[in-house]
Amino acid sequence: MSIPNEALQKLLLELEQSAAQSQQQISAVKQQIALKGRESRMLQLTKGEVESLPKDTKVYEGVGKMFVMTPADEVKQRLSTEDSELKSDVSSLEKRLQYLETTFKNSRQNLDKVLKAGGG
Repeated sequence: MSIPNEALQKLLLELEQSAAQSQQQISAVKQQIALKGRESRMLQLTKGEVESLPKDTKVYEGVGKMFVMTPADEVKQRLSTEDSELKSDVSSLEKRLQYLETTFKNSRQNLDKVLKAGGG
């Protein structure tokens, strides 16, 4: 069974586009994971610094162009909440990355099959 030349070209183009799109999305997701990882590390470092302060130390948070005194416990809680949200985001991004890598792999395999079938 031979595939007409025009149909083969169209199929190849679609598979190449799918593979290229998956590759771009993989790159974007990897960048997002790296960014979230850096943010999480900064939050952990900040939380460690706040936790190492004596209990009666005044803690200030930046709000726009000013600083507002905030109870240290409140700051610790906010940092913990943000860190857990970041971890959840990273988990979701890793699942998406796995899906995209599978999609890319499948596109490449399909492309190879079409090339072998069309060339033989």
